[in-house]
Amino acid sequence: MRSGETLTKYTKKEFDKLLKERLNSEYGTTLDVASNQQIYRALAIIARRLMSAQHKKFQSRAYGTGAKQVYYLCMEFLMGRSLKTSLFNLGLNEVAEAVLADAGIKVESIYEEEPDAGLGNGGLGRLAACYLDGMATTGIAGTGYSILYEYGIFKQKIVDGWQQEKADNWLPGGQVWLKSHPDQSIEVKFDGDIEESWEGSYHHVTHRHYNSVIAVPSDMYVQGYDGQGVAKLRLWQAKAPDFDMNSFNAGEYGSAITKNASAELISKILYPNDNHREGKILRLRQQYFLSAASIGDICQNHLSQWGSLDTLPEKAAIQLNDTHPTLAIPELMRILLDECGYDWDKAFDICRRTFAYTNHTVMSEALEKWNLDIFRSTLPRIYSIVEEMDRRCRADFEKAFPGDWGKINYMAILGDNQVRMANICCYVCHSINGVSKLHSQIIKDSVFHDYYLYKPQAFKNVTNGIAYRRWLLASNPGLTGLLSETIGEGFKHDASQLAKLNAYKNDKTVLKALEDVKKANKAEFAAYLEKTTGQVIDPNSIFDCQVKRMHEYKRQHLNALNIAAQYLYLKDHPNAEFAPKTYIFGAKAAPGYYMAKQMIRLICKLGALIDNDPAVREKLRVVYLEDYNVSLSERLMPASEVSEQISLAGTEASGTGNMKFMLNGAITLGTLDGANVEIAAAAGKENEIIFGMLTEEVNQMKATGYHPTMFINSDEVAMEVLNFLEKGWNGESFHEVVNNLRTSDPYMVMADFKDYRRAQADVQKLYADRTRWNQMSLANIANSGIFSADRSVLDYARDIWGANPVK
Repeated sequence: MRSGETLTKYTKKEFDKLLKERLNSEYGTTLDVASNQQIYRALAIIARRLMSAQHKKFQSRAYGTGAKQVYYLCMEFLMGRSLKTSLFNLGLNEVAEAVLADAGIKVESIYEEEPDAGLGNGGLGRLAACYLDGMATTGIAGTGYSILYEYGIFKQKIVDGWQQEKADNWLPGGQVWLKSHPDQSIEVKFDGDIEESWEGSYHHVTHRHYNSVIAVPSDMYVQGYDGQGVAKLRLWQAKAPDFDMNSFNAGEYGSAITKNASAELISKILYPNDNHREGKILRLRQQYFLSAASIGDICQNHLSQWGSLDTLPEKAAIQLNDTHPTLAIPELMRILLDECGYDWDKAFDICRRTFAYTNHTVMSEALEKWNLDIFRSTLPRIYSIVEEMDRRCRADFEKAFPGDWGKINYMAILGDNQVRMANICCYVCHSINGVSKLHSQIIKDSVFHDYYLYKPQAFKNVTNGIAYRRWLLASNPGLTGLLSETIGEGFKHDASQLAKLNAYKNDKTVLKALEDVKKANKAEFAAYLEKTTGQVIDPNSIFDCQVKRMHEYKRQHLNALNIAAQYLYLKDHPNAEFAPKTYIFGAKAAPGYYMAKQMIRLICKLGALIDNDPAVREKLRVVYLEDYNVSLSERLMPASEVSEQISLAGTEASGTGNMKFMLNGAITLGTLDGANVEIAAAAGKENEIIFGMLTEEVNQMKATGYHPTMFINSDEVAMEVLNFLEKGWNGESFHEVVNNLRTSDPYMVMADFKDYRRAQADVQKLYADRTRWNQMSLANIANSGIFSADRSVLDYARDIWGANPVK
């Protein structure tokens, strides 16, 4: 799994000298008087420079052996904090901790100085970050490409139950990880018009009256665990090409500044609200900016190494992570056609063999479609290439499905006055993969069924994986220590060795030790929560967690309905047997997603009602983790006991939070959706708590017509809960959420509500049997190795990229 020799190790004395020299040279200070912020920055510079040097050596070996380069394009990389993981993977965490301890400084207080690099929204961005770690660790020569957002995913503030968004100004503290390379900038052209002419067989294309934006790259590095592999993340910042002196000298100061501002707006913020025309245009500009800068950089790298783009498919694999970077395809076509003089067939063949596409969801918002007029005016040359691609794909489909115009029009790239990004990917890419076995089957059966009939060999599956060392070795030292004592150290390099723990499923000593580790982690999380938010929770209660994006399909409102039902039950039965329960939520709603914001309000207000009720609050508690992020996840996962994965079957592509919970010994309470299916298969269905309809049953109900009232009217508890929420309390009503569930209920909450309550009752029963619960927890830990990002990356490398680890 590891490439090359092991990393250089430092003695305590050597590292102490290194840190003191860095503090002196950067800040003119000494360790005994330096601020925590200065120490954090000094350590970050040390780590960054070590990783940069390692990366040069690693890439030199890659080029020397002719290894294939993998380029991973994604609109978001949710990196979180880098210092702890970088020191850990460099093998310097213990020596750094010892040096600081000698100076009376706790290393945790230094880690807290770093802001989360929130360059992502949720699972998509975190997966991309995990895959950089996986590529580095397995020795695949990998580079990620994204945008250097000045403001990441917003900071969330909950005010009277409502989510409010504040700018996440992460760069001042995060800049230390970035090395800018203005000499490697790329010009990106927008707007204007195209002039085409022919000179014999040579096609001339001239782009006139365009607006330029300069993409300036900054690099950060991801160190592989205990080896020589290092991945690079190249982030593009948008800059105006120059300052408009003519306007400025004419006294038109506003105009001069506006031109600069509009260019630089592209890298200002992650995912601008696109429920208005301006937001849509900005998103399209962001996507082309990322695609054009990255493809320009890839082509320059390749030409400097190999001299011709003929060999691009043999020496480079470009993975499009969801549809956001789709425009990389017509951009490479543009370079091959306009700048290199290839004919269409040769250019298309190079693109086809180079690009692969990962689909992440069946939700319509991820199968992006752009208004034709906006697309044509913003990207005139790219539009003409897409138009020709559409003409040719229709001819190809006519040969495959003669006369089936319904199918041809559905598969085409242009249609209904829109440019269909997913169809560009499916038509061009040599590989189309889903991210769990169930999801990969669903895209073959429904979303891309016609494309599956057209090119079945292109469809693959790669189940998602996580950078497990971050959530186990670095975040859960108690469990890591127990595993090392029990099964040895091998699991730190190879997650499949966690399976050795299965041998201890009936070992009372190990089961008790496992329970003690969880208790200690729960107490630690409760103490952290009280210290940072003032919220007090009982570490002896069951920690039931649902942390993910706030979205109707993830069904946090199903969880809330059950909490309301338990509240009403405990009010009516104050002496009932009930294991105390703490429900922990963490989620951000997209700024323009009104129903998701209403769901947050419902959860927060329900929590406040329970908290103010002395008759119930010792048995039931609801905590909403404000501004949930990667760092908070690293604290929560080790303390978790129940992992809520309750999306409607057939809607969640995979999930990765479910894998982090499993790794830390939480029991999945979930539907058979996404990777939950594989989690249940790996650990044994008897070690998860499964409820709800299966995908086939959901599809059948959709086909015959779903009416939530059928389920509500036959369920007294459902009626009581909905009436309770409709009526509300303290002047608060939740009419919109209730009305949605009674009338449309798009994600069939009411159909699964009764069985969900049964599953929650099973949690209570199983938790009371400590031996059984601990055995279930052990089975989850022992069988979680398959969900390592190392395995996922090697699956991609073998089945899609055709890339081998660098030796």
